[in-house]
Amino acid sequence: MKISLSTSILAGIAIVSGGIVLLGYFIDLPGLRDLRLLLVDWAVILAAVALLVGVLNLAVVHWKRFRASQKGSGNSLVLMISILVTIFIIAAWGGPTTVGSMWIYNFILLPIETSLLALLAVVLIYAFARMFHRKITIPVLVFAGVVLFVLVGAFTLPGLNVPLIVELRDWITQVWAVAGVRGILLGVALGTIATGLRILLGSDRPYGG
Repeated sequence: MKISLSTSILAGIAIVSGGIVLLGYFIDLPGLRDLRLLLVDWAVILAAVALLVGVLNLAVVHWKRFRASQKGSGNSLVLMISILVTIFIIAAWGGPTTVGSMWIYNFILLPIETSLLALLAVVLIYAFARMFHRKITIPVLVFAGVVLFVLVGAFTLPGLNVPLIVELRDWITQVWAVAGVRGILLGVALGTIATGLRILLGSDRPYGG
């Protein structure tokens, strides 16, 4: 496989930059620390520019869809208007933490996120009910029992507030559930480290080639 000169240069820049940033976290030298902070600042700026380019590309795609009167063009129009209104409010009020921006966050974004979480809960309950239409196995019964037990322990209805049930519910959610979440996070962290090392060593070249 032939590797072009530009790919080699990009790989060298990525390896050197990543090595400097990585060493800056372990070796406390003034010059190295300043260089690490400078590279991190550049990375943040590049990430912001990439986000802006992504938003502009999203707006262009939906504008073309709206002009072509494709299916869902109404949603595209709503999206473009939302982007323009948000940018105007942020620019007019002087930043993302002003009154107008926080109003958008508190009265538009948060209700939408809450609605999505409620919809997710409904979908999970539906999937839980559909699970019994298939072959019932011991893991399915154990999972169903744990879910029902946790739900019953979470309710505060009269007659259901039994201390033993509440303690067992807390033990399941704070020990077993937290252990599972930590295992998932450890897996994500190890995968991120492995990906970063592959990029530093030049095995993976997402920057081209």
